[in-house]
Amino acid sequence: MKPGAGSPYLAGFLSHLGAERRLSPLTCENYARDVRVLLDLAADTPLAQLQVHHIRRFLAQLHGRGLGGRSLARMLSAWRSFFHYLARDHGLTQNPCLGLRAPKSPKALPQCLSPDQAHQLLDMATGDEPLAMRDKAMFELFYSSGLRLSEVVGLNPGQIDFAEGTLEVTGKGGKTRIVPVGRLATEAIQAWLPQRELLAQPQEHGLFVGRNGTRLGPRAVQYRLKQWALKQGISSEVHPHVLRHSFASHVLQSSGDLRAVQEMLGHASISTTQVYTHLDFQHLAKVYDAAHPRARKKP
Repeated sequence: MKPGAGSPYLAGFLSHLGAERRLSPLTCENYARDVRVLLDLAADTPLAQLQVHHIRRFLAQLHGRGLGGRSLARMLSAWRSFFHYLARDHGLTQNPCLGLRAPKSPKALPQCLSPDQAHQLLDMATGDEPLAMRDKAMFELFYSSGLRLSEVVGLNPGQIDFAEGTLEVTGKGGKTRIVPVGRLATEAIQAWLPQRELLAQPQEHGLFVGRNGTRLGPRAVQYRLKQWALKQGISSEVHPHVLRHSFASHVLQSSGDLRAVQEMLGHASISTTQVYTHLDFQHLAKVYDAAHPRARKKP
């Protein structure tokens, strides 16, 4: 495998991710970005000649450029998958990423809105403006059901059961799950559907479409949410995953049922969901500090 020969192999790898592993286009795009970093760092060294010490040096270079532990771990995982694909389909005899770990960085708790902030954001005055009605339906759905960005943009109208108040969603790895949809989200979607029929192109199946009648993309959703957050007076940086985090944190605070939250979020491992117990404890600690006679600071 000669230097500079990475592009054809990268194309095959991305096809493998999409067709065989059934990863979303957005996830495939992230893998592609990380593998291109590897190809740039490898430069004139053929992929088949890369050794563990090369990969260690690459990680050190990236760390020196300011990449944190989580970013490096994600990148190393992408490289490991890429070499596994090359070994399986193109005869590479070794995976130089095996056994390597990225440097750890402090775990940051997910950013969440308070319940009051969530209500403030979603109390949107849409009037009869179709795109505003669409946005409200999207944001209500994010917060109501804890969906990922890729899951929301991939939705079709037929996946919603209005009678049961549920939604069948396809998550990571092509896994499907049934999640509840709250009353306000259901009402917002039902208000949007007649507008969608007027906007959507004849062969378009997407639930959320843009002005041109085609399925809305992730970047457009991120941009619209940021604009609405500013308009609603939310000072913190709001992106779709903040609404997912807020959903998980608020449901856990109310119910204490970690396993149910895991199922609704579509997490493969409960250890991923357990981060929200830290947020719940953080909330309790604030209540304690404000209310307990022995915790309050003297004036």
